[in-house]
Order: sequence, then structure tokens, then C-alpha cells
Amino acid sequence: MPKSQNIIGPHLKTARRSRSLSQAMLAARCGTLGWDIGENTIAKIETGIRCVTDRELVVLARALRVKLRDVLPGHPAIF
Repeated sequence: MPKSQNIIGPHLKTARRSRSLSQAMLAARCGTLGWDIGENTIAKIETGIRCVTDRELVVLARALRVKLRDVLPGHPAIF
């Protein structure tokens, strides 16, 4: 079993930073999509402390305006 079950954390951080978004800005975008999340939760996801559900993953991808595979590199067979 992998050390961390949160495999999207580093990819989320990279995608967010490459779009020049702060954690607060990403949280705000998620809020407009119906997920009330704070920047502290974004930080926990990025550092592997908090895992995300499949629904949350979809919202994060939409908020970043990327495809799901972009926040799950290495898993192309899924998409």
C-alpha cells in the first residue's frame, strides 16, 4: 500500500500554481461550482493530509479548467 492515499496533492499544487492561482482563489472557484471549501482545505489536500472524493476531484478539475487526467498524471487508462 502506498505511503499516502492522496495521489493528487502534488499535481493539484502544480496545476494551481501554473495558472497563477492562490489557494484562496482556487477555493473561491470551487465555491462557485457548489463546493464550499476553504484555502486551508486546499492546503491539506496539496500536502497529502486530506484525501478527496470523486465528486471533489471533478470540482477541482473544473475549477482549474483542466481535464481529470491532468490532475491524475500517470493514470491515463482511467480516462
